[in-house]
Amino acid sequence: MIQWFPGHMAKARSEIEANLKLVDIVFELLDARVPISSRNPLINQILNQKPRLVLLTKSNLADPSYTKKFINEFKKNNIIALEIDSISGMNINRIVSYSNSVLKEKFAREKAKGLKPRAIRAMIVGIPNVGKSTLINRLVNKKVAKVGDRPGVTKAKQWVRINKDLELLDMPGVLWPKFEDMTVGYNLAVTGAIKDEVLSIEDIGNYLLDFLKVNYPNILEKKYNINEQLDNLEICKQISKDRGIFGDDYYIKVMDVILNDFRSARIGRVTLDR
Repeated sequence: MIQWFPGHMAKARSEIEANLKLVDIVFELLDARVPISSRNPLINQILNQKPRLVLLTKSNLADPSYTKKFINEFKKNNIIALEIDSISGMNINRIVSYSNSVLKEKFAREKAKGLKPRAIRAMIVGIPNVGKSTLINRLVNKKVAKVGDRPGVTKAKQWVRINKDLELLDMPGVLWPKFEDMTVGYNLAVTGAIKDEVLSIEDIGNYLLDFLKVNYPNILEKKYNINEQLDNLEICKQISKDRGIFGDDYYIKVMDVILNDFRSARIGRVTLDR
């Protein structure tokens, strides 16, 4: 069991509950590489029946065949999901139209009451480092939200007017108090949703290598010219020789290289959740 719940995250949960009434819809951001592991069960409880649009972020880093499967699974559960990439801008311009589809009945009721059309008010939620700030900056085409490659960059809520059609309420990332399923904890550690100090680089790296050997052996052969039949120590020895990594701590240094290659998609597109 992994426990991880900084004080500002407990405050963020309370803020989400308090501000739900101010918005029409919630954008629930999930990392496309770990759409199950990055789905906070606390968020699900808090949102209850609130209209939502699931946005699968960083989809350019995920295995596209699995992304399609997850989108279909959401559809079966009456949840609309859209894969996006905030760096390239893929599908960013479809967020408003998808939101209008989710809110079709609500806006029809408002129109029947004689209310004028207005901008959609959306709350944006998700676990740390899922890409909320990067998405906001892409939508507004300038840097209004602080961006970082580590969890916990957004510390307080902020309203951002995107355009005449959309206003966003950005909330700090929220994790749940503990991960009963170690696989979830490791998946979040590999993708950088929890700080690297929580689990050791050695443990995270071994987990990732074991996963790749079983599910993406061709990636290891193509990227590092190694056989997946080797044990992790032998793999690290070979990579250290090829990369010129020396010292008594070569094993940790190699694990760090593999982890960074994964996070930047230099090893290819990988989905950890199955």
